[in-house]
Amino acid sequence: MEHRKTRSWLWIALASASASMAVFAAGAAHAGSADKPANPEAVTTTTPIKHVVLIIGENRTFDHVFGTFVPKAGQTVSNLLSKGIVNADGSPGPNFSLAQQWQASDTTTYSINPAKTSVYSVLPDVNTDGTPTAPLFSTVAAAEAVEPALQLADYVELTTGGSGLPSHSIDTRFGASPQDLPNGPFDITHFITYDDYAGSPVHRFFQMWQQLDCDITKATAANPSGCQEDLFPWVEDTIGAGSNGNPQPVPFTDETTNEGSIAMGFYNVAAGDESYFDTLAHQYALSDNYHQAIEGGTGANHLAIGYGQGVFYADSNGNPATPPANQIENPDPQAGTNNYYTQDGYGGGSYINCADSTQPGVSSVTSYLNSLPYKTWRDCAKGAYYLVNNYNPGYLGNGTPAPLGPTDYTIPPTQQKNIGTLLTAHGISWKYYGEGWAKGAETGEASSFCNICDPFLYSTQIMTNPRLRANNQDIQNLYEDIRKGKLPSVSIVKPDGYLDGHPASSKFELFEGFTKKIIDNVKANPALWGDTAILITVDEGGGYYDSGYVQPIDAFGDGTRIPMLAVSPFSKGVGMAHSYADHVSFAKFVEANWAVPTISPSSRDNLPNPTQAAGSYAPTNAPAIGDLMDMFRFPS
Repeated sequence: MEHRKTRSWLWIALASASASMAVFAAGAAHAGSADKPANPEAVTTTTPIKHVVLIIGENRTFDHVFGTFVPKAGQTVSNLLSKGIVNADGSPGPNFSLAQQWQASDTTTYSINPAKTSVYSVLPDVNTDGTPTAPLFSTVAAAEAVEPALQLADYVELTTGGSGLPSHSIDTRFGASPQDLPNGPFDITHFITYDDYAGSPVHRFFQMWQQLDCDITKATAANPSGCQEDLFPWVEDTIGAGSNGNPQPVPFTDETTNEGSIAMGFYNVAAGDESYFDTLAHQYALSDNYHQAIEGGTGANHLAIGYGQGVFYADSNGNPATPPANQIENPDPQAGTNNYYTQDGYGGGSYINCADSTQPGVSSVTSYLNSLPYKTWRDCAKGAYYLVNNYNPGYLGNGTPAPLGPTDYTIPPTQQKNIGTLLTAHGISWKYYGEGWAKGAETGEASSFCNICDPFLYSTQIMTNPRLRANNQDIQNLYEDIRKGKLPSVSIVKPDGYLDGHPASSKFELFEGFTKKIIDNVKANPALWGDTAILITVDEGGGYYDSGYVQPIDAFGDGTRIPMLAVSPFSKGVGMAHSYADHVSFAKFVEANWAVPTISPSSRDNLPNPTQAAGSYAPTNAPAIGDLMDMFRFPS
């Protein structure tokens, strides 16, 4: 999720139904003929798994969470510790320079690998960004009155952790300015506790491409994409979360974007941080080669989970159309600036036409993709403008279309196929449990429901069909379905804004607590636990540094590695999984387990499973993504 001005949970006002609804009526009626409730246990599967639950948190890379993780004996992991970048105590390791960050110059035309000028002698100061000065709740009782999704012992975490500092200032918890942080990853809990809120790096589309610094001339056998991952603080300091079409402030310093170098921070699991997820990783399965599917923020990555590809701006017939001019990205630097984008921000750009290399920013991405030794995925339809960051979905929760216009930051309703329409067509039950849904209203739990996270709120086929629309439910419905043993075959679960683990506005320990309550509830029903797989990930890396291999698949990504845990009787004791995967691998898992076809001919789930040489993280048959089956062991 975008931070600061882009992190809005509030729904826009109701709009009158558009004329396009009549066009969709016949399709909606047809969808209703195949949406009869199904008994998951009666549906044939290729494995003993009858229920899969995907839990999605927010904005952490693999190294940020598991950078010092040590697997069980005989297994390997690719992280900061194994590469010698840091030591187990979080201090710089013997190979610390492998992660050194550079400054660069980009003054005329956007480049994903701008000319580097010099390494940082020390990192820029860390900024508070949007870190709350005080805890979000003053008492446990106040937290309990609003937030239902924690176990009793965890509510105290909502009453602690404020910075005590103003937003958008030097974060003196990391030392008085200048902070003199060494140029590389730093252990956040050397300065603050795991219980404290901290700032949020930039996590937008063109910025993330730049942070990776991909250049085929820098390719090696271990890193055939040539993505060097060495411009994280520079992108934070030069453009941050976006110009939003405004001129560059004067004066402009490395703290003007209010971020500094928080992107280089990580938590130390070897020292007790993320203790619950660390326990799950040792008991069950952990992938160190799972990636965000789209460069960019929450909205685009949740759409990738739901649709297996990007979603474009459509007209009332579902065909590609052109969005308002102020909503099209232009990352070319403003005159006289170094990398300060012309148009980029929540109130401005969020669409790209990646089939047109004359569009700002596109040629740098496509030129790099064309330099690769393999043909990337067919991702960009002619004339289509794809959403690459965060806009409100095309429907309100009651099925009413949302208003559209230059100042209504809403993507129109889409008729693109999604995993919900796929499962419905094959009689497989599914639900999306979004905390804060509040029985169909989008304003439950202090408006903390994440509307942009629900991929089905964008879908005409789902939202104009009352029965399918009812598959959008609240967290309390999830608890009840677990208690009764009535989970659907496929569940997608999203915490609210308090518990999603998003930097600044949440804490990762709160996402751990949210997840633990669900897992404990499932385990309390032995029959349900016996045939269930719980997958735990986040939407995207949040702009944090990661040292792992990235496979370019198409103009949208992939992006950095992010955590992926598999918790199930069938993943117990598996440990590390290394097969290359991204968010669309969830669709591939569902398709493999329930023996159904792909979402659509253009979705990434058509890609093959990867073949990888021993010890390699890069597919030899790129582009390729796995189906997550390597995270499980089934009886023969």
